[in-house]
Amino acid sequence: MKKFLSLVEIVFAILFIHRDKLLFFGVVAGDQLTKALVMRSMVPGQSIPILQDVFHLTYVLNPGAAFGILSNQRMFLLIMGAALILATAYFYPLLKKSDGFLRFGATAILSGAVANLIDRIQTGYVVDFFDFRVWPVFNVADIAIVLGMGLMIYSILFRLDAGKVEAEQ
Repeated sequence: MKKFLSLVEIVFAILFIHRDKLLFFGVVAGDQLTKALVMRSMVPGQSIPILQDVFHLTYVLNPGAAFGILSNQRMFLLIMGAALILATAYFYPLLKKSDGFLRFGATAILSGAVANLIDRIQTGYVVDFFDFRVWPVFNVADIAIVLGMGLMIYSILFRLDAGKVEAEQ
């Protein structure tokens, strides 16, 4: 039992140290896996009700960015995606020393952007499928981007500004 507990502690220590990488690869892998399942089992435009008139799985090919803006501007979206990745790589050393919420937020945004960029490179479209009928159809990468923005806003408004991060360190 002692060896098992030591092994669990080691695993959690590794996960804690590499949590940014785990978040990044988990979001990208989860996004690509769910999109592959949708593409394999549905046809574009098909909608499967999970909760009638509340939540459906709807296979949509989005040629634009969020909410379909910049539709059919593939080259611009590819360039902007690459620029986001380069900017994050440049500023990441500063983020590593920053607040965890800010760092996790940036990592979540980056992972979502990379996952959607993979789609744009492969097909020119982003596969969306979560459909709540009152909001545009979206995917796992979009969830990561929105949650990442929320974490960054929270960090900027309530942690960095109040000096709480400096007091904790």
